[in-house]
Amino acid sequence: MNYKMIQSVNILTTDNFVEDAVGVLQKGGYSKPLIVTDEFMAGTDLMKAFLNKITDAGLQYCIFDSVKPDPVISTVDNGYEVYAEESCNAVFAIGGGSVLDVARGINILAHNGGKIISYIEGKAVKHSPGLISVPTTSGTGSELSNAVVLTDPETDSKHTILADGAKSEVAILAPEWVLTLPLGQTIATGLDAFSHAAEAYTSKLATPVNDAICEKVMFIIVNYLPKVIENPTDKLVRSKMQVAAALGGWAINNGGTHIGHSIAHITGAEFHVPHGMMCAYALPAALKYVSGVQTRKVKEIGQILGLTFNGDEDADQIGDLVSKAYIHFRDITLGMQPISKFNIDKEVFINLSSEVVKERFASNTPLPLDEEVVRRLMTEIIEGE
Repeated sequence: MNYKMIQSVNILTTDNFVEDAVGVLQKGGYSKPLIVTDEFMAGTDLMKAFLNKITDAGLQYCIFDSVKPDPVISTVDNGYEVYAEESCNAVFAIGGGSVLDVARGINILAHNGGKIISYIEGKAVKHSPGLISVPTTSGTGSELSNAVVLTDPETDSKHTILADGAKSEVAILAPEWVLTLPLGQTIATGLDAFSHAAEAYTSKLATPVNDAICEKVMFIIVNYLPKVIENPTDKLVRSKMQVAAALGGWAINNGGTHIGHSIAHITGAEFHVPHGMMCAYALPAALKYVSGVQTRKVKEIGQILGLTFNGDEDADQIGDLVSKAYIHFRDITLGMQPISKFNIDKEVFINLSSEVVKERFASNTPLPLDEEVVRRLMTEIIEGE
């Protein structure tokens, strides 16, 4: 039986992170977690309070804070060496998508052994409990997803491990961690979550139950991300965005992403553009392309964005209208900077189409793709259409 909607992660929402996080460790019987994070998060007052509480509870911990954006393959292997040397028995991740991905990789090795490259190459991953994920951005959905995305520094290419056995045991959504998230990151990660929902909604793998989740995710983001921009320290709206991001991670577990994310993975790695931003640049062209076969759903996305239709529009017109509505939301309502700010070489960007068409998620696109089609889409993106 191939079930289409599975959610195995225990989700805790809390306004009292320190107390509840230690409670999660105690309930799980985890006496010495490896805290996986980055250097900035390691120095925050909230992290210090958490570590003090761990000690006060009679537990031990070890810190691995060497995670950088777009983490390289060796980071996971290095983290696992610390885990093994320190005899840790859980992985506790506090950070953005890069941190959560590295932590998931470390936990894979803790239960399956070897080097992480083996799992990139297809080695099976067995059930790997003991991963506790705390997102400090609201976008990647890594706390509920089954993916590890790592960069090969020699080729600047990104590689993905998809393993249901490697999902978090517990995800803790605590708005305390996102109240000071900078404006640019707030926008980029929020639009990453929107892309997750929009692409899973229009994917070949879409299902009715997952569609309902995607619709709600997009609704929350359209209604609450602008409010976060207006009042970044509002816990309620920050919490809403945390929920949307987590559900977006769940949605792509079940519905996948497609051409928008394929473009973002290849070009983001090449030009070092933040993932959420590149997804947001790619989504308008992706929506226009899939509107030919997903007309009703693209129209629904437009309605979520605030469009009204007279009922006479054909598929191409709907795709164009919705694309423009999303661009207005992205650029005017939220104020994300244009792709031109990155000074990307247009010819090099478009020529990456040969790699994009072979990227693993491109096959989820509900229309056939070839290099000519992808070149056209990438031309639209780099020209800001």
